[in-house]
Amino acid sequence: MSNDRPTAEELRQGITVEIVQDDADPKSEDTEPIIGEIGTIHGDDPEGPHVKLKSGAVGHVRSVVADE
Repeated sequence: MSNDRPTAEELRQGITVEIVQDDADPKSEDTEPIIGEIGTIHGDDPEGPHVKLKSGAVGHVRSVVADE
């Protein structure tokens, strides 16, 4: 996972990203990122852009997942 978080401008609906859910403790070492496609982009935040995935999960983007 990269420390270079994307900005909201760099994101678009349908790309696959790694997020940390809003209800997860970001300081916890065992916080598992969720990978899914973006449904809605809510804007930039110091913790990473705030998004809602198509699965319904809401959180802050940690990184964009490269296409394989």
